[in-house]
Amino acid sequence: MARALITGCSTGFGRATAIELKKRGYEVVATARRPETLADIDADARLALDVTDDASVAAAVAAAGSIDVLVNNAGIGLAGPVEVVPVAEVRRLFETNVFGPLRMMQAVLPQMRARRAGAIVNLSSVSGKIAAPLSGLYAASKYALEAMSEALHIEAGHFGIRTIVIEPGYFRTSFSQSHRDFGVDAPPYDELAVIMEKVSGQLGRDAAPGPEVVATAIADALEQDGPPWRVPVGEDAKMIIGTRAQMDDAAFEKTMREVVNLEW
Repeated sequence: MARALITGCSTGFGRATAIELKKRGYEVVATARRPETLADIDADARLALDVTDDASVAAAVAAAGSIDVLVNNAGIGLAGPVEVVPVAEVRRLFETNVFGPLRMMQAVLPQMRARRAGAIVNLSSVSGKIAAPLSGLYAASKYALEAMSEALHIEAGHFGIRTIVIEPGYFRTSFSQSHRDFGVDAPPYDELAVIMEKVSGQLGRDAAPGPEVVATAIADALEQDGPPWRVPVGEDAKMIIGTRAQMDDAAFEKTMREVVNLEW
């Protein structure tokens, strides 16, 4: 029976993935910074884990034992213009979204390599492929995760370890609780923030599906032999990423401006 450690299980994609993998017969190690939030999850182990802390990562991995699947889900959000967002906030973002998954991968890869088997699932985003206005710094953290994953796909694949990158579009989760905004409610970028809020409505985000769709995509990818290692999830992600792959920079920008009527 495969054993999966999932980060950030208190809410959203992490919680839904823990539930889905347990249904499919995995031994689930659910983790969160506050383990009391995991009390109602059917898991084989519930552990405290702060991916920004070296000692916490080492302790959780040691307590988890043999890990066949690592799902790097824990993450935070950040919005604001590149000009305005404090550098300290960007460092905080990267500690969770980039260095957190890196710590976890470095912690579990040696045992997977020794067994010549295992899977690393990294939760990226459509923002890991396309940087929207006011989301450039969050996108930068996901671009970095995509780059590490692309290298790992070759590096660890040699030892029988799979790398899977999940690229969700917009889904209804409590992600906004860990999301911070800067410079969007005052000049010179407040007008752009209003425009982008309208764009969100045009993309149908109010009717977005719940996180279970992403959890299903993760479980399905793990169960398939040799799936595409990048997996867009959601109709918006498939459309945006697919369109971007077919166009050069100028054509893509022109098309997206026309689709969402972006005048800025």
